[in-house]
Amino acid sequence: MITYLKNFLNRIFVIGSIAFVSSFFMADVAVAEYGDVVINNYAEAQGMRPVVFPHWFHRIRYTCKVCHSDLGFKFKAGGNDITMFKIIDGQFCGACHNGSIAWSVKNCNLCHSGKPGTQTQVHESTSQELAVPNVRR
Repeated sequence: MITYLKNFLNRIFVIGSIAFVSSFFMADVAVAEYGDVVINNYAEAQGMRPVVFPHWFHRIRYTCKVCHSDLGFKFKAGGNDITMFKIIDGQFCGACHNGSIAWSVKNCNLCHSGKPGTQTQVHESTSQELAVPNVRR
């Protein structure tokens, strides 16, 4: 019975994870959630869209301490000097987004999904659209 329950819960987790990731590709517009963080300190200057960081998606999985103490994220949107070089080096997001724990930096559009021109901010509305709509042909 315990093995059956574990397998069942694993399947639910996998299905939920697939649905979450596929929503990035299938939705016409991604709507930001309360507490999402837009990071645009360097992205647009380098020809990339701003990052939309789903704070609460991460928060339900990890305690505040994991990111804000152990990984060194400051409690201020735009307060961190996050670059792709640092992420690839395993700092900030790269501590988990390394291809082993979570997807790697090779999947640019999973993070760089913000509308061009969106400033670094903590999003506080459930109706503001922060992501660029997918173009379907």
